[in-house]
Amino acid sequence: MDYVGYIFLSLVFILFFAGMETAFIASNRMRMELAKKDKTLNSYIISIFYNNPQQFISTMFVGKYISIAAFGLFFTLMLADNFAAAGQVLSLILKIIVAATILIIVGEFLPKTIFKVRPNIWLRLFSWLLFLFYIILYPFSRLTSWLSLRLFKLTKTDLPASTEENVFSRIDLNYLLMENTESGEGAMDLNNDVKIFQNVLDFSNVKLRDCLVPRTEIVALEYDVNVNTLKQTFIETGLSKILIYKEDIDNIVGYIHSSEMFKHQKDWVKQIKTIPIVPENMAAQKLMRTFMQEKKSIAVVVDEFGGTAGIVTLEDIMEEIFGEIEDEHDIKDYTAEKISDNEYLLSGRLEVEEANELFNLNIPVSEDYTTIAGYILHEHQHFPKLNEIIQIDNFTFKFLKVTNNRIELVKMQVNA
Repeated sequence: MDYVGYIFLSLVFILFFAGMETAFIASNRMRMELAKKDKTLNSYIISIFYNNPQQFISTMFVGKYISIAAFGLFFTLMLADNFAAAGQVLSLILKIIVAATILIIVGEFLPKTIFKVRPNIWLRLFSWLLFLFYIILYPFSRLTSWLSLRLFKLTKTDLPASTEENVFSRIDLNYLLMENTESGEGAMDLNNDVKIFQNVLDFSNVKLRDCLVPRTEIVALEYDVNVNTLKQTFIETGLSKILIYKEDIDNIVGYIHSSEMFKHQKDWVKQIKTIPIVPENMAAQKLMRTFMQEKKSIAVVVDEFGGTAGIVTLEDIMEEIFGEIEDEHDIKDYTAEKISDNEYLLSGRLEVEEANELFNLNIPVSEDYTTIAGYILHEHQHFPKLNEIIQIDNFTFKFLKVTNNRIELVKMQVNA
């Protein structure tokens, strides 16, 4: 092989080592950690690199600079006579300019251009070859690391704190979510993990008003109700706990569990358990800690005036992270039906975000409401009558089923 071949091979190695260094730094470590569940050899090899990041970077540096040295040697030999006629000084200047230009393009520009795009894929693609060089160059990289450490000690420079633990910041998670959303890559199980991470990131902003069972859907009985009525309510609703109040629902005193009621039917009132009372603007994560500490699973949520706004259970809070969980207080089978090209039947309790997702409706989303009924009341400012027709934004609503205090069913028309 002539000098041109050796020069080309050395440039390939320069591009490879510089590119792998760039890919490693730019890679999404969180995605790689999630990919470990595949239990493939590629994932295992890459996990070795992530567990020893300084060693990996040092190995790439050694490989790159050995390749640069080889390039310089062969390049000098090839051009030893070509520029001789131009004089020694000019020949040296020309060699430096040409060599520097090539090295900047191959060692800096191309790696950052090529390997920053989908870095995780590049790492997985070359994992075997990387591992081979990792082993071959290990003694040299260890020597380099040792010399660097000695230099730090001689100059009395503080070493940077190790950051090799498997700790991920909010930025790592946000980057994973953004990458997954934009690229649309990955398996379905990875996408489910991504959704959970998104919920975890948003969980600190969730208030109890966002996840409570509203006042109108609470099943509760008066303090002096007879045991037969209480028993029948347990049977009809299928609930394990029923709230008990004095005078009105704004004065909830606790709850009775079905097992306690059936064991102590004559003096069931003595078995009423106290229930935490919390404000609706309380953070959901704070109440979850309270539930864990006090071994509770249900709380009464009150509004700013002290009235009962609803109840919230541990399951309701967990749903904010893990998605829908079947809960005994949930009302299921909301109506959400498309009846023509621009007309829909929607339950008042259907969440706006769910309606938008199902039918691509673009109904405005706000922190002031979560449901279709909430959106209507927020914008219309008065409670509608049966068969009343109103216009909100570019939507026309007709109220097909309305009770005294609840919008049950509406027909919505999307206007062009």
